[in-house]
Amino acid sequence: MSIGHVLHSVGGPLDDDGPLFAEPWQADAFALVVALTDAGVFTAAEWSDALGAAIRSARAAGDPDLGDTYYHQWVEALERLLVTRAEIAKAAIDECQHDWQLAYENTPHGQPVERRGRTD
Repeated sequence: MSIGHVLHSVGGPLDDDGPLFAEPWQADAFALVVALTDAGVFTAAEWSDALGAAIRSARAAGDPDLGDTYYHQWVEALERLLVTRAEIAKAAIDECQHDWQLAYENTPHGQPVERRGRTD
């Protein structure tokens, strides 16, 4: 399957040079969705539905839909699918996010961010 087909099926942005990502975490989120879809955790149709719901929810909450919050909606949709399809507890996702935030805040500039003391 070509990257263009994958991007089209999961809703990733494209230009003539390929996928567009403003930040490295966006590419990571994108790759995670593709990998989970490939692994059968959820289908491309389920992903499309979840992303559409996250975008509609953001608009209803006042998001002006300028494109700068797209990957935040992407992550929200991914979290919802992980809770419902992969049966991962929302509390576990929140704890992991908190751990990474602390690691980020306590990592010197220019150094790689690592979650220390965790094996998951």
